[in-house]
Amino acid sequence: MDFQRHKICMVSDFFYPNMGGVEEHIFNLSQCLLARGHKVVVLTHSYGNRVGIRYMTNGLKVYYLPIKVFYNQCVLPTMICSIPLIRYIFIREQIQIIHGHSAFSALAHEGMLVGRLMGLKTVFTDHSLFGFADASAVLTNKLLEISLADCDHCICVSHTGKENTVLRAKVRKERVSVIPNAVDTALFTPDVSKRNQNCITIVVVSRLVYRKGVDFLACIIPEICSRYENVHFLIGGDGPKRWLIEEIRERNLLQHRVTLLGSLEHSQVKHVLNKGHIFLNTSLTEAYCMAIVEAASCGLQVVSTKVGGIPEVLPPDLIYLVEPNVPALIDGLEQALSDLKIGKVIDPMEVHQRIGSFYNWHNVTKRTEIVYMSVRNMKKRDLGRQLSSYVQSGVLPYLLLVSWCYIVLQFLEYFVPRKYIDIAKDYNCMNSKKTERESNKTDLN
Repeated sequence: MDFQRHKICMVSDFFYPNMGGVEEHIFNLSQCLLARGHKVVVLTHSYGNRVGIRYMTNGLKVYYLPIKVFYNQCVLPTMICSIPLIRYIFIREQIQIIHGHSAFSALAHEGMLVGRLMGLKTVFTDHSLFGFADASAVLTNKLLEISLADCDHCICVSHTGKENTVLRAKVRKERVSVIPNAVDTALFTPDVSKRNQNCITIVVVSRLVYRKGVDFLACIIPEICSRYENVHFLIGGDGPKRWLIEEIRERNLLQHRVTLLGSLEHSQVKHVLNKGHIFLNTSLTEAYCMAIVEAASCGLQVVSTKVGGIPEVLPPDLIYLVEPNVPALIDGLEQALSDLKIGKVIDPMEVHQRIGSFYNWHNVTKRTEIVYMSVRNMKKRDLGRQLSSYVQSGVLPYLLLVSWCYIVLQFLEYFVPRKYIDIAKDYNCMNSKKTERESNKTDLN
């Protein structure tokens, strides 16, 4: 396949300085795409005083839009108010493909809608799993179905995630690809010298929220500590459920055996993992758990609940998979502790090398490029075909909203024509020209 340079805009409410799996995925994928010669810009909302344009590693250009956060790091989905700014950026950067991330991101769905009405190609990556029963899931699934009705292609991070997206968003399976996450094994390397030789440390690195199974963790800690005197817990992360862990620690007088580190920078995670022998994941639902891959890359034994796409992530000899309940998790931890005591563990460096062969960002990038190439070759849809795709969702009033957005775009085309919008210079081109000028001066001297 001949190389074709793409101009991509990653759109999501979740990006640095916020920390999480989606943020890391966008950053690492963007860096690899830049290294392969593509143009990538990121579109997100402002974070505190971080407003405007910022440049990150290797010239990754980030637009922090001056939009206030409404709930849970997401903007208010007005669908119309942000159109002038989003359109201006797409034209200024000569974007060809809009890549939205996360079903929870209102900005991603707005960006994809504006892009489709401007005739651009759209790709969406779903990073989460949803249920079908509760009211919030029903509402979210319907909104996702509407948003993806006219999306050119979808990407899921696991086969379980693909099945979930196809069912809840009613997307044709031919339009969904499975491309897993990856881990930079150069950052997550084993260092057994940091482990405490006098005790066994169980590490938990997670957001302390209900979905991550913090209630299970609160029941497991006192039980394991009562059975094993040399076991300590090291917990990294913060969230609304932190009070529960603090209460359990105080009630059972475990202050010297349970350490709460609070929120961690991504650069600190490696050092925390290397202090542990066993990594515990108690999630109730996961499309793809990056934390267990990072822990395995650091040579830890992994004990995890068998939910969502987790069984697809690691081979059976690198993970103890258990049912999502307290007795099963305790049994899994005891099995890991028993294997650790008798030395029935794989060498950390061997595990690290295996993880590096399973998951790497260069492979993920090449597979994503194939998706970009396929959507670039699709025929452009007119407004009529776009509206007809929304009819299948059954929410007919949404057609009025899409039509109104189209009218706003046409209004902007008349009063703010494209010819009056300055085209931004490519950072890599400017950098190469600067290097060329410096080399010419050196030759003259």
